Amino acid sequence: MAAVRPGPDAARRSEPARRAVLEAAFELVGEVGYPRLSIEGIARRAGVGKQTIYRWWPSKGAVLLDAVLALAQGGEGQTAALPDTGDVEADLKRVLRATAQELSDPRIEGPLRALSVEIELDPELAALYAERLDTPMKDLKRERLKSAQRTGELAQDLDLDLAIELLWGPIQNRWLMRSGPLTPGYANELVELALAGLRA
Repeated sequence: MAAVRPGPDAARRSEPARRAVLEAAFELVGEVGYPRLSIEGIARRAGVGKQTIYRWWPSKGAVLLDAVLALAQGGEGQTAALPDTGDVEADLKRVLRATAQELSDPRIEGPLRALSVEIELDPELAALYAERLDTPMKDLKRERLKSAQRTGELAQDLDLDLAIELLWGPIQNRWLMRSGPLTPGYANELVELALAGLRA
């Protein structure tokens, strides 16, 4: 049996080259669209070899996912805890308003829509998205709702996963289906309506 070679050490990546690749992917998907985005094109724009990209990412979708994460998280690659001021309604309104603003940002909307389509078609990319973004974010949301349960603001027997879907699902659906504007007022009303059924 052939020996299994260890994967590339992410710590050995050249940070300037990595940033150049992510910026190139983000620029190109906006210029040519996802179907015409290619590893070759990203490499040419970034000034790196094609094999360099393949050593770091398994597909153009994975490159774009990292590019979206870098922009959404300010390039730090970390997810911060949700605000917990002791007022769950105010905190959730703040978070959902920020979500609406981010989804409406023209810098990120096109690439994020392209990524959403590709996730539906590529199970490996879907798994990577779940690992890198969706699951960590759900954990943060669940922890904030648990805190509200501990302070008596939310019902003790609340299904937290269902509550997360109830709060964030409508805003994601409105964005995905382009069924209405994502305004701060919409985010506030959504929280108020959801909490009417979630409070203790």
